[in-house]
Amino acid sequence: MTASIATNQTILVVGGGISGMTAALEAAECGKQVILVEKAPVLGGRTARLYRYFPKMCHPTCGLEINLRRLKQNRNVRLMTMTEVTAVSGSRGSYSVTLKVAPRFVNENCTACGKCAEAVSAEIPNPWNYGLDKMKAAYLPHNMAYPQRYVIDPSIVGTPEGEKAKAACPVGAVDLEMKEESVTLQVGAVIWATGWRPYDANKIQPYGYDRFPNVITSLEFERLADPQGPTGGKILRPGDGKEAKNIAFIQCAGSRDENHLRHCSRICCMASLKQTQYVREAYGDAGKSTIYYIDIRAIDRFEDFYQMVQKDATVSFVKSKVAKIVENQENGNPILHGVDTEGYHRYATEHDLVVLAVGMEPEITGVKLPDDIILDSSNFIEGSKDGGMFGAGSAASPLDVNRSVQSATAASLHAIQIINKTARAEA
Repeated sequence: MTASIATNQTILVVGGGISGMTAALEAAECGKQVILVEKAPVLGGRTARLYRYFPKMCHPTCGLEINLRRLKQNRNVRLMTMTEVTAVSGSRGSYSVTLKVAPRFVNENCTACGKCAEAVSAEIPNPWNYGLDKMKAAYLPHNMAYPQRYVIDPSIVGTPEGEKAKAACPVGAVDLEMKEESVTLQVGAVIWATGWRPYDANKIQPYGYDRFPNVITSLEFERLADPQGPTGGKILRPGDGKEAKNIAFIQCAGSRDENHLRHCSRICCMASLKQTQYVREAYGDAGKSTIYYIDIRAIDRFEDFYQMVQKDATVSFVKSKVAKIVENQENGNPILHGVDTEGYHRYATEHDLVVLAVGMEPEITGVKLPDDIILDSSNFIEGSKDGGMFGAGSAASPLDVNRSVQSATAASLHAIQIINKTARAEA
């Protein structure tokens, strides 16, 4: 175990998505020393996997590129990727944190030339596209990746494929001897920006996500629509590769349900409204989107976007909680069954593809949260009993990108206050 590399004047930010990046930057640009740790090989989190933001419909590069530039220029931030927190002890103003750093098998000599990927043939499921396609076992996660450095998947370490990657590297960057490391830090405050994960659609048995290939999640649909995604931006059914022109969007898939997630996930309605516009862009008037909803929650500035979608002739709304989905065995089409609560009539409607707007839950699986952390009834992070640790972004509450940034800024300001109080107490 290595020696401490920080002090009680340092802020630890756990999670490198849009919230973690924001929290780290706000503190660093106020002159504080920050350690930013991320368990993935690159920064960006789920925001980087979006095709467009709502309501402006611009690409995530709009915000992420600016943040990445700020990070690269700020010497107050130390970035540690492929790193997880395994233990936290101590109290406000003086925490001891143990980190586990997984081997990347590529060192800082990497120039991202791609020679290692060209040399190997082994493939692995692509997590960037939620496993909808495969990628080489030597890979750069995506075009905007930061750090801009390749990763060697552990599955080929110790195999001929790994040796091919090593031999192909012209700068000696592939290091297959890398080992897992443990690092101990002393920090004064901790910001938990560990983000969110989609609710497991397999648990919603009546919708058949685990049985019907043409029932997918809203996150998977986001990648299908992206030109950088698994189908080059074509909206193709996973079941048979055919174009999906008649698409159903089911709201509250796992949210607002005592059997699943009790809370409203806030982003789902806007995400589906946004995705109907992907269908229009792909097919024009030939496309058709149907949103099955309990109620549409598009608040504040999002109301205008909702009204715009309502006027789209290719989009229709059915006020209903879909009861179940079955599959047409002849063509693979999902058939939705339920009751339209506005007309009070039963329906059995066939679509090419069904998109489940799955709810948000905090990404705390495998995260070693200290006993001092306070969680709400849905396991979102409220803070710590001693007042030295804070939740930020969607780790603290179901939030969209804009509100996540606001939450992260607030958490950063709280952490700065802790550091300043600690400094005054020691003076």
